[in-house]
Amino acid sequence: MSLKVEFVERATQAGANMSALCREYGISRETGHKWVKRFRRLGYDGLEEESRRPDRSPVSTAEELVMAVLHAREAHPRWGAKKLVLLLARKYGEQTPSRASVERILKRFGLVRKRRRAPALSIVERAPQVVATEPNEVWTVDFKGWWRTADGARCEPLTVRDAFSRYVLAATILASTSTGLVRKEFERLFRKYGIPRAIQCDNGTPFVCVLARGGLSQLSSWWVSLGIRIVRSRPGCPQDNGAHERMHRDVSAEVENFPELTSEAEQRALDRWRQQFNHVRPHEALGGKVPADLYKPGARRSLVPTHFAYPSGWLVRRVSGAHGILTVHGAPYSIGRALAGHSLALEPLDELRVRLWLCDLDLGELRLSPSTRAMDRACLSFIEQPLRRGKKKVA
Repeated sequence: MSLKVEFVERATQAGANMSALCREYGISRETGHKWVKRFRRLGYDGLEEESRRPDRSPVSTAEELVMAVLHAREAHPRWGAKKLVLLLARKYGEQTPSRASVERILKRFGLVRKRRRAPALSIVERAPQVVATEPNEVWTVDFKGWWRTADGARCEPLTVRDAFSRYVLAATILASTSTGLVRKEFERLFRKYGIPRAIQCDNGTPFVCVLARGGLSQLSSWWVSLGIRIVRSRPGCPQDNGAHERMHRDVSAEVENFPELTSEAEQRALDRWRQQFNHVRPHEALGGKVPADLYKPGARRSLVPTHFAYPSGWLVRRVSGAHGILTVHGAPYSIGRALAGHSLALEPLDELRVRLWLCDLDLGELRLSPSTRAMDRACLSFIEQPLRRGKKKVA
């Protein structure tokens, strides 16, 4: 305190050099001016350190804050951190804890319910073996990683490529990755280039759903109904479709790195790139030829589902309703939305099990409820058995 008094007494003298005094006492000029202002306003009492504690605080302690969160959760056990913050803000205003703080408190006291993820029904564990020996034998498909045009619009083109010739069939910017828009684009491609025998894709939407039977989505189940074989890459392994990813790098270097003003202009840039890639640029893997030299459209272009001949003795049932209900012997079974509208074959395994097939794709087993006839037969067999309870064996 004595040094502070000595400083202000010297600093308030006529002709005092404030900068030199601050350097002498080892303080900043801002601190020196602050002390002088307090001294002139309040005298020597102004040199006492002021408490930095706020005059009033709705939540005075950390314990009080935690208790407020816990009481709010107890009153509303189904509310998450987002709703609890809005509730607490009505009382505590600016002192309300953040959403992240509320989440930490709930986790610390074990009040966060962990959501159980549904187990995957269809997992690919081995790298696919894909060898294309002619055009339209295998198409590879994917969505190129998105970028933005100069006006901020999002571009995420759907890319489709013939594996044999490297011919890029499509690089189309769609409004979204929804099944409806993607299916319309494939309808256009099938009518123009024909239907391939196989399509290779990753495990992302809308191509695959790992939680559904056979990994089918609404899009890929439609492909299978047209007689197309689905070739899936392993999860997290883009190298399984390496040639397609290599083509995406070309798109990044030659189109994405030079964004156009609008989505329409970006699509025109993609069209120019596709023309150059297919008809001008020679490919070493093709012996210096261009993809257009090797690619020829296919002959089969009908979008009517193929008629698949199943073995005699198998039942064929149509999956009805938007939620995918299969009715067998009068009993409904939920099969999944991806298969809605398709006809499935039921291979009998025993009285209570069948195997489901969509064309030649195995969709796994389905356990059936016992039929009324089977229940009656079991009851009759039990009644006809001799009663042996209580009888002792005769020596």
